[in-house]
Amino acid sequence: MAGRNDPQGSNRDIRDDFRAEIREFLGTRRARVTPEQAGLPLYGGERRRVTGLRREEVALLAGISSEYYTRLERGNATGVSESVIEGIAQALQLDEAERIHLVDLLRGAGTTRPPRRRPAQQRVRPTVQRVLDSMAGTPAFVLSGRGDILAANRLGRALFSPVYADPVRPPNNARFVFLSPHATEFFRHWDEVANDAVAMLRAEAGRDLYDRRLSDLIGELSTRSEEFRRRWAAHNVRMHTTGVKLLHHPVVGDLDLPFETFPLGDGPSQFLLTYTAEPASPSHDALNLLASWAATNDGIERSAPDDDSESADPAETPD
Repeated sequence: MAGRNDPQGSNRDIRDDFRAEIREFLGTRRARVTPEQAGLPLYGGERRRVTGLRREEVALLAGISSEYYTRLERGNATGVSESVIEGIAQALQLDEAERIHLVDLLRGAGTTRPPRRRPAQQRVRPTVQRVLDSMAGTPAFVLSGRGDILAANRLGRALFSPVYADPVRPPNNARFVFLSPHATEFFRHWDEVANDAVAMLRAEAGRDLYDRRLSDLIGELSTRSEEFRRRWAAHNVRMHTTGVKLLHHPVVGDLDLPFETFPLGDGPSQFLLTYTAEPASPSHDALNLLASWAATNDGIERSAPDDDSESADPAETPD
């Protein structure tokens, strides 16, 4: 995403960024599928100069011409039909998250709107905060697509107290994962959490490459973390809606917490995240202990307002 906040960006074809993303995304997807996995024959002694499938092999599997697929992979995405997208998705064995990401990139490559340097503020409705507060025994959060913690209830703030320790506001999950020295202790399966964090940021970038806060965050992480740079270059995307998070909390120790995410009405870039514990499990006991601790040590700020105190530039109004 380098250059997307360039002051000279208005003089560039804004579709170039999406075209580059299409080229890199399809190239990485093509490289991971072998001819054997795709059901293509290999002839004796054949020497291949590419990892994975050739462009003409993808085109054959997708039922389109090699010339058309080559143009598309280079970012010439005008008027791509649903049947072509489906054919490419099947040829490259894309999952649902990857298919949605490809559609987002193709849509962006066809846009002519100017870059939106300043995104609309993400605010949490008071009714949503009341819902969070009513879930007294469940850690609950509202997160943005960038991983910003926009709101939480008391138990949620207690559970993520190491994340809230970062003075940068709003607290951000990806920043904590890659820049905090405490992240590898807090997340017992740090490598998996790191992969998921990058995959979610990559999917969010596909929805809007010109979210200034997102590009600033990616730039910061790319500059300061080799672990992030390596994962970002892989172009992996993922839907992360349910699972089990393995944590080590500094107050109550290990917790194995199933989680669920629910999109909110404000769009795909804001969602509710909840954690629960299996009844009568050690994690359930630890969560109850954490709730007692939180009730008497509620020094963590109630919410994490967006750090958007600067005055808006009239030229930076959101769509």
